[in-house]
Amino acid sequence: MLSVQNVSVSFGGEYLFKDISFRLGPGNRVGLVGKNGAGKSTLLHLISRDTPVSEGSISQEKSVKLGFLKQDIDFDFGRTVLEEAYQAFTEIKELEKQMEEINLGLTTRTDYESDSYNELIIQLNEVTERYEIIGGYNYQGTTERILQGLGFQSEDFNKQTDTFSGGWRMRIELAKLLLQPNDILLLDEPTNHLDIESIIWLEDFLKKYRGAVVMVSHDKMFLDQVTNRTIEIVGGRIYDYNKPYSKYMVLREEILTQQRAAQKNQEKQIQQTEKLIERFKAKASKATMAQSLMKKLDKIDRIELDVEDNRAMKLSFPVSTQPGKMIIEADGIKKAYGDKMVLQGVKFEIARGTKTAFVGQNGQGKSTLAKIIVNEIDYEGSCVLGHNVKVGYFAQNQAEYLDGNLTLLETMQNAATDSNRSQVRNILGSFLFRGDDVEKRVKVLSGGERNRLALAKLLLMPFNVLIMDEPTNHLDIHSKNVLKEALRKFEGTLILVSHDRDFLQGLSDRVLEFKDHKLKEYLGDINLYLEQKNLDSLVALEHKEKVKNEKASVPKNDYETQKKLKSLQNKQSKVEREIADLEQELKKIDQELEHNYDQMIAQPNFFEGYHGKKDKLAVLLKKWEVVAEELMELE
Repeated sequence: MLSVQNVSVSFGGEYLFKDISFRLGPGNRVGLVGKNGAGKSTLLHLISRDTPVSEGSISQEKSVKLGFLKQDIDFDFGRTVLEEAYQAFTEIKELEKQMEEINLGLTTRTDYESDSYNELIIQLNEVTERYEIIGGYNYQGTTERILQGLGFQSEDFNKQTDTFSGGWRMRIELAKLLLQPNDILLLDEPTNHLDIESIIWLEDFLKKYRGAVVMVSHDKMFLDQVTNRTIEIVGGRIYDYNKPYSKYMVLREEILTQQRAAQKNQEKQIQQTEKLIERFKAKASKATMAQSLMKKLDKIDRIELDVEDNRAMKLSFPVSTQPGKMIIEADGIKKAYGDKMVLQGVKFEIARGTKTAFVGQNGQGKSTLAKIIVNEIDYEGSCVLGHNVKVGYFAQNQAEYLDGNLTLLETMQNAATDSNRSQVRNILGSFLFRGDDVEKRVKVLSGGERNRLALAKLLLMPFNVLIMDEPTNHLDIHSKNVLKEALRKFEGTLILVSHDRDFLQGLSDRVLEFKDHKLKEYLGDINLYLEQKNLDSLVALEHKEKVKNEKASVPKNDYETQKKLKSLQNKQSKVEREIADLEQELKKIDQELEHNYDQMIAQPNFFEGYHGKKDKLAVLLKKWEVVAEELMELE
């Protein structure tokens, strides 16, 4: 399908990569990986012909169609979401225009027996047949399914695209790409603006895709789920293996281990040979043997290790001061943007030392609540920070707040205080900005480098509560691992907004799901949340089918229906009493914790009992929802 032959790219005399070659075939789903600045996006631009190839060649079969999702897109406004998505169907829209013109011509003419009228009929049949062949009667339904898979609701379809954020407009662009009959898809960070549900949907779509895919992604779980081949750019070379990312990394390490062992053995042989040469050179009788050994040594093909880039930023988040036991208490939070309600009647608490993940579809209020906590936007309700709480906040678009005209050093010095100004260069160095790098203008940095700078700047502020909104956007996998380890060791209170499942694993002990303007609590980490979500979906589906079958077979007003209605009402009342009693117990424990925290937690198995009650309450609430839904259906 496509061949890359000896392609090189250089800037200012230095090669980004040199003489790289590979081929793409149908069914190849390639994860293009490497550190920030390795040249991944540059390679995609070369393959797409957006950037001309100066050294080497890239060729593809004439019939092959190629689609490219870039990180930055140019968007024409004035269309609805559906109208913009329909732009993917260039030929279909052209055929629709032709059919409209032909039909208009037929309705305005009366010379039904003429040759020209008959010619129009033939032309209409040909256009209609072609329209049907390429899916003209199905494209609207397909478009709606793709848009819904990417998180759009039916009510969004007729809204103007300029009413959506850049992330949502990127989704429309992705939808257009997936709707086109492309043979090769080039995807540059496709999951950056997707929520977990949409990422899972995209994984399923790409796994079924018959063409070739080359994707740049720093989402390890996404790569493992979708790809069957990995190409890594390291030190200007590529390493190409038919393995998904995690298996590739294991294989690469095995190969490096073998190379190290082989190189070590070869070095021993060379050293022994050199010692013999030195010994024999001193004796005239052994001179010929020494010459022979020297020639043998010259012919040895020296084993070179594959290039490794082990540079990594050094990151830790020290806690400034110890805060009170309760970090955040919020009640009755309400926030709307114009007519769009985002949060309504939200109530929650964050205790000291907890690590909470905010998850849910885009637009459900995760970033909004983070901004409310740091008092960045107006809202209704109450959100009170506890005693001695100092918040460090990393916004989703933190890198955009950086002044592009300043140098890295100026950016840091402007944010520094008298106590840490002397440490600015050391902090920059720990984030891989060394030497002359600190004099670069911010505007020339890549997305990943800007994120690293924003993280470095965050360290200049004292905090004991850390709120991070999508901190991994544009960070390479290695940098994400460093950040994850730093957050895992962070001894303060953490609130993390992220759609990266692999990054979230092991980082939270509580998940708050944002849905329909409310919050729903799940105890445990992201894996338990996803398992529970799948279970909830299956239970809801089974229940829906059960109710549907019951409704079809039982008349509404007969004796059996009334009997079941009464039984459900009694069941609901019983569950409500149990919920009220358990909530009262938990409230009492919480009040005692406020006044006698140390004594309470000193009790044997205190936390097991406390969390056991919370788990039981969650089960009862779920039970109440099921009963209430059955009642609604029956009534």
